[in-house]
Amino acid sequence: MRFKQRWSARLLKILGVRLVTDAPFVDPGSLLVANHISWLDVFVINAAYPAAFVSKAEVRNWPLIGWLASRNETVFLRRGSRGHARIVNAEIGALLGRQRHVAIFPEGTTTDGSHVLGFHAALLQPAIRAGAIIQPLAIAYRLPDGSFTRAAAYDDDVSLLECIRAIVAEPEIVARIRVAPPMPTIDLPDRRALAHAAREAIVARLED
Repeated sequence: MRFKQRWSARLLKILGVRLVTDAPFVDPGSLLVANHISWLDVFVINAAYPAAFVSKAEVRNWPLIGWLASRNETVFLRRGSRGHARIVNAEIGALLGRQRHVAIFPEGTTTDGSHVLGFHAALLQPAIRAGAIIQPLAIAYRLPDGSFTRAAAYDDDVSLLECIRAIVAEPEIVARIRVAPPMPTIDLPDRRALAHAAREAIVARLED
């Protein structure tokens, strides 16, 4: 985990991305729930809170990103398969039970970072079953003067090469993680209510 954290921090430095985080203590075995902007999000989170990730199965076949994901302790989910969803949920529960962080992006897709889509609730179920903490993380990419940039956005028809070029074209990008208060699942065991509450907490932190 320390190697993963150092490697991710090194990649950010190479790309000219400076990480800024609230850096509070995050309970071991938390389900990290974040908004999703870029392939870079995985390394931003890992540089702060090393975690296993849950990703759609198609990512495994993406150039470079799929290779990185497969070597980054990623749990690949085949969407639309209830049987496979149960297997994935069991894997997530096992990781949480071993006090490992697991990170998910419940929007299910990326945005340019200017807004947060609705959250899918299904992947929160393993945390409920394990009695784990839901830890919302608000990710934002800004220029050093605090202004918005979509340079890191990997959305719509942006290719990986175009995204990397946009990132390195900026002298510096600030990747900011704002940590919302943890949400014990024992207090709110309904996954849809949890998903809504987590999204609202992230939106509030992005607006701080």
